[in-house]
Amino acid sequence: MSRFAVILPAAGASRRYGDRNYKKPFAPLAGRAMWLHAADRFLARDDVGQLIVAIAEDDREHFSQKFGANLAIMGVDVCAGGGQRADSVQNALAKLNDDIDHVAVHDAARPCLDDAWIDAVFKAAQSSGAAILATPVAATLKRVGAQSQIVETVPRSDLWEAQTPQAFRRELLEKAYASRGELDATDDAQLVEALGEPVKIVQGSPLNLKITVREDLRLAEQILKVLPKPKTGGVNPFADDDLWR
Repeated sequence: MSRFAVILPAAGASRRYGDRNYKKPFAPLAGRAMWLHAADRFLARDDVGQLIVAIAEDDREHFSQKFGANLAIMGVDVCAGGGQRADSVQNALAKLNDDIDHVAVHDAARPCLDDAWIDAVFKAAQSSGAAILATPVAATLKRVGAQSQIVETVPRSDLWEAQTPQAFRRELLEKAYASRGELDATDDAQLVEALGEPVKIVQGSPLNLKITVREDLRLAEQILKVLPKPKTGGVNPFADDDLWR
């Protein structure tokens, strides 16, 4: 069985989220901090041997006070986040255990996961070396120029919206990050693409929602009600009231 590490970048500034009390990954969702919903899915898996959360330095002390004891019980590692998402992932890669052969990166702000989606993208990464969840673009897309005027309608036939988790053979992702230079990548697949390596698309689901603004939490709470629970019911030390206060 392949041994996966999972990286949860949670160091963003959450500028669009619009809540002065919480940064987005730590916002309360269905009675728990948002990032825990994503972490649960991976901690319950036999093929996940390590989970690393990347935290902004100014959140580090508070995060440790709130979650530190439970993190130790579950074996969750914490690393310093960077100024950009890619910096956070690169910092986490430096903490990988020796026995890890595949790495998945998942947005801490995507709390609504199904084990079947993870199974599919992990399987594709093991066979192809690199795979991501994505959904076909369904909306009509407009390119807009000056004065908010439409420049063109963009054909959508071959367009997909990238999601996470994105999973890779360890050596491939490490090589991609070592070669990134000044590329301001918005996801990990972009760096692998820059090497000229193929990345497999695995169809995801619109339910795999990324929280962007506070209003998204209402939808996420309803999605969590209909998704199956994590497939192995191990003991979770995080209480239902583990919020970022």
